[in-house]
Amino acid sequence: MSITIASLSAQYEVRALTSDDLEAILDLCAGNPLYYEHCPPPVSARGILHDMTALPPHTDPADKYYVGFYQAGSLIAVLDLIDGYPEKGVAFIGFFMTHPSVQKKGVGSRIVQGICAYLKAAGFSAVRLAWVTGNPQAEHFWLINGFVPIKETSSTAAPSVMLAQRTL
Repeated sequence: MSITIASLSAQYEVRALTSDDLEAILDLCAGNPLYYEHCPPPVSARGILHDMTALPPHTDPADKYYVGFYQAGSLIAVLDLIDGYPEKGVAFIGFFMTHPSVQKKGVGSRIVQGICAYLKAAGFSAVRLAWVTGNPQAEHFWLINGFVPIKETSSTAAPSVMLAQRTL
């Protein structure tokens, strides 16, 4: 399947992020220190540039969408989405983070709801992701957004993560 980036949200402007957006991405990520306490190392330009192209096994660069959500011209969220991982018809959220200025206002949940609505309409059957076990902020956010834990496992991000899925 192919994802149309602009269709990921009806409320926010969405576009592919590039190295030209590095300063805004760094600013957004630096405002979320709790994430990096659970998922080191600390945010860096080098780490973001790596994340822009990093892929899970058996995927193609054409399946990766590293995008930003904008409100009034300001970057308010970053999403790393993989089409068809771990299997066809499933999208995998590798990373999602909102700017501190929009947290606890329902913006992240509205973005996730929009992403899921678009993916369902595009024919996807589920969305998967993983959060670092012991990160209460991430666990709470994904549970209230309809993601159901599947199993505890390990990943390159952390020795213990909770794999979760939302059926569309």
